[in-house]
Amino acid sequence: MSLSLGQLWANMGLFARGIVIVLILMSIISLSVAVAKWIRFRRMATATRAFAPTFSQALENDNIPEALAAADQYTKSHVARVLGESLREVAPLLNDPRVAGAAINSAERSVEREQILLANDLKSGMGLLATIGATAPFVGLLGTTMGIINAFGSMSTAGGGLEAISGGISEALVTTAIGLMAAIPAVWLYNYFTARLDTLFSELAYAGREMIDWMMDRQAKREAGITTGGRATNFGD
Repeated sequence: MSLSLGQLWANMGLFARGIVIVLILMSIISLSVAVAKWIRFRRMATATRAFAPTFSQALENDNIPEALAAADQYTKSHVARVLGESLREVAPLLNDPRVAGAAINSAERSVEREQILLANDLKSGMGLLATIGATAPFVGLLGTTMGIINAFGSMSTAGGGLEAISGGISEALVTTAIGLMAAIPAVWLYNYFTARLDTLFSELAYAGREMIDWMMDRQAKREAGITTGGRATNFGD
């Protein structure tokens, strides 16, 4: 016997319908979070590809105002956000030889602080994906369990064999199937975005280290009386 979706819905009890509605809402939420994060990550990658060479060239030319202007221009870039805020915080100190060493230490702390703030921002929505992926099968199983209980209750009241309740059991299993359909994409999406976040954090750590190395190299040259500039830097893809 095969039933259409409309027939399955019509044969469901109120509890099973409530379970189905909850699972559909969970699927919509997980897909909405995934689409929003995918669009944001794509914009971040595009902005970083444009920002990195401009920022790198500005530092090689020892032109801090130009580097800060590049960070202000590419506000959607995660690398620009972290390096721009850190460089802006210590820029007034870098040209003072008495505090240049302290400025570099301050820049390291600033990079770490900005990375933590950005990480908290980028991880928003990941908890929802994890929760939906972990709980949707159990929500569907709850609907199936209640459906089977009702089917056996009807059999004990009206009599008949397993054939009399087979239709009710098959309908009850529908909620488990919908629960799995909600959970599996959520788990896939959670793992995908976790991997993307790991890549982004690696890029940030590398770019932050590059900027600190540039400051140390610049300070060493100044102490040695060598004209600054010329160190090749790479701040992202």
